[in-house]
Amino acid sequence: MATRKRHSPEQIVRKLMAADRLLAEGKDTAAVCRELGVSEATYHRWRNQFGGGVVESNSALLSDTNLPPI
Repeated sequence: MATRKRHSPEQIVRKLMAADRLLAEGKDTAAVCRELGVSEATYHRWRNQFGGGVVESNSALLSDTNLPPI
């Protein structure tokens, strides 16, 4: 059994952008998930967690999460 791999938020955003590109090319969700190396459940959880189809705006949000509190 494979060990569990944790993805950083930046990696998740990159994979979701790649998934958008592959889906636009006409691939189905199962094929996209296989290519990204994640399960369909993980893909849908990430999609819900990181705001659905608006992935580009999440990259700006991720850079602000590392700022110290004021």
